[in-house]
Amino acid sequence: MSLRIAIIHDWLVGIRGGEKVLEEILYVIEKKIKYEKLEIYTLVYKRGSQSEIVEKQKINTSFIQKLPFGLKKYRNYLPLFPSAIESFNIKDFNLIISSSHAVAKGVIPPVNAVHVSYCHTPMRYIWDHYHTYFGNKKGLKKVFYNMVASYLRLWDRVSSDRVDYFIANSENVKKRIKRYYGREAEVIYPPVDTDFFFCKEKDKRKDYFLLVSAMVPYKRVDLAIKTFNTNGLPLKVVGDGPDLRKLKRIAKDNIEFLGRVNNSELKILYSEAKALIFPAEEDFGIIPVEAQACGVPVIAYRRGGALETIVEGETGLFFDKQTEEALSSAIDKFLNKRFNSGLIRKNSLQFSRENFREKFSLFIERVIRERKID
Repeated sequence: MSLRIAIIHDWLVGIRGGEKVLEEILYVIEKKIKYEKLEIYTLVYKRGSQSEIVEKQKINTSFIQKLPFGLKKYRNYLPLFPSAIESFNIKDFNLIISSSHAVAKGVIPPVNAVHVSYCHTPMRYIWDHYHTYFGNKKGLKKVFYNMVASYLRLWDRVSSDRVDYFIANSENVKKRIKRYYGREAEVIYPPVDTDFFFCKEKDKRKDYFLLVSAMVPYKRVDLAIKTFNTNGLPLKVVGDGPDLRKLKRIAKDNIEFLGRVNNSELKILYSEAKALIFPAEEDFGIIPVEAQACGVPVIAYRRGGALETIVEGETGLFFDKQTEEALSSAIDKFLNKRFNSGLIRKNSLQFSRENFREKFSLFIERVIRERKID
């Protein structure tokens, strides 16, 4: 039997953490696995938005791509996501690898195929962050979103049974896979390009703090802005998203919005920052590891994946509540403390691309041997 691989990814419209994992999955397959056929399936795909290793593959999209504003406003079709992911005809494949933070793991695999799901998180809009995303809805909208969320929770739980092997991107996500799906998972941390995010120059630090984030509610960029509005310290904000205009309106002159930047620009911003501010509860959080690879300490909310990537007192500091008072206190403590940039970088190396490649390839090779699918 020859190996035919289908990779299922939620959507391909930009490059964030999930897409970086997808790149490395493809790298492992191309370099380490012998296969006859390889294709990607995704809800929507914006041509030119991905790296070369992704763009060169055959990419299949769902019916959502053809709906009105399907590419730009695909999130508005959330209730249709399960039907869209289930519509993929992957009967010719015998190894399914899903890269899932929403519905990709719910694809219907052929009876004799093996499904490995790299789970970035159980769907956050309907589980942990439902009230953050939809808690402000009123009246009939509230009723509608409650109904949709209930349906999606049921579907999400039932569709988890279609997965043969779960990989979690952190111990944090492993626990949530167990809680919501009742399934065990092996942890393989996401790849971080620690070779690229390496700053040789010393004493380049400037006087600003840095925040890098998508501008969406659960990232709590608003908390950082309100805190720096009060303390008056310089803050540079990198990123884009639906909340950007609102956040700009509430920010004072000491806060600078830089929008999207490329990796070379981001590397410079990391290298010159006093510290990275990380106010969100993330499943893993690649950004704090990139900052540490540049020798930059992190001031983070003491929840989620940050607990696995930051060593308190050595590579950063934590604050216990998502309040201005707690974050402000952590910043004050930071200003009176010194950090060793070499030690900070050393901590980041356990999350390198090389470690991911080795562990993911060993996992897939073991599955192929155990299930005799090659």
